[in-house]
Amino acid sequence: QVQLVESGGGSAQPGGSLRLSCATSGFRLDRYTIAWFRRAPGKEREGVSYISRVDGVTDYADSVKGRFTITRDNSKNTVYLQMNRLKPDDTGIYYCARGLVGSLREDGYGWWGQGTQVTVSS
Repeated sequence: QVQLVESGGGSAQPGGSLRLSCATSGFRLDRYTIAWFRRAPGKEREGVSYISRVDGVTDYADSVKGRFTITRDNSKNTVYLQMNRLKPDDTGIYYCARGLVGSLREDGYGWWGQGTQVTVSS
């Protein structure tokens, strides 16, 4: 069955880096768009980045542009989110999700992972 499993979360200091992984199974990764979302404490879930099934087009939320990079390795059925120059505002639970159309809106995604916690503090 379709599964998305996030890993790589943890604690980091401001200015540090983390790399999240979204391991997928049960479908062909190259036929779907994969996105990362996050939910900060006390806030609604927001789109962070996606990588499209069409030519690997990517997009990012303004708050992470220039700091985060999304990539995919179809041979490993995995999508990555490299997060650099982390800020305390990046703290939250990070989810990956599967969809068809590239979008940072939740309603475009029908399958979700369970999430991985990222905490940025000094």
